[in-house]
Amino acid sequence: MEQLKEYENRKYEMEHGKVYMLAAASMPHLDIQRNIYRHIANYLHGKKCKVYAEAKVVFEDRTFYIPDLLIVCDRSKIKLNHIEGAPDFVVEILSPTTAKRDIGIKKDTYEKYGVKEYWTIEPKSENIMVYLLKDGKYELQEVYHNYTEEEWEGLDEEEMEQERLKEAIKISLYDDLIIPVKDIFADLAR
Repeated sequence: MEQLKEYENRKYEMEHGKVYMLAAASMPHLDIQRNIYRHIANYLHGKKCKVYAEAKVVFEDRTFYIPDLLIVCDRSKIKLNHIEGAPDFVVEILSPTTAKRDIGIKKDTYEKYGVKEYWTIEPKSENIMVYLLKDGKYELQEVYHNYTEEEWEGLDEEEMEQERLKEAIKISLYDDLIIPVKDIFADLAR
C-alpha cells in the first residue's frame, strides 16, 4: 500500500492492481452527469434504491472503478467510503481517454459481477447505448440519439416513427423511471 501514497489525493481506478489515473471531466461530461443524476435522485427520493455520482465500487481485491453514476438497491453494499460489489445500474460517460476501457474491460467487469443495466454515453455524438443483463450476458437493448431539428428533417416517415418511440429511456429497475433523451443533453457547455 505504500506505493499508492502518491495517488492519495488524485482520482484513479484499479484493475487487478494496475492503476489508471482519471483526468478531470469535461464540462459537457459534467452537465450530462448532473442532468441524469437530478432525474434519478428526484425519482428515488424516499425509495429503497440510492443514486451516487463517482462513488468507488470495489469488485474484488485490487479492482475498483469510479463510475460516473450508479444506483444501488441492496443497501448492505453501501459502506462508509465505497460500494462493495455490483451496483444495479451504472452509467459511464465516454471521453477520448476512457472510451476503450469503458466499452471494453469495464463493461466486461460489470457484466461478470452482475450489474443489471449499463449505459455508455458519447457526449459529442449525443448517443446513449443501453445494455441489459440477460442470462449473465449483456445484450444491447437500444441505442438512443438526441436528434437536432435538422437531423429530424432528414429522416423519412418510417424512420421518424421509429425514432419517436426512443425519445425517452426507461431505467429497467422501475416501471416508471423514465428520462427524456433531450433532458440528458440539455444545456451542455460547448
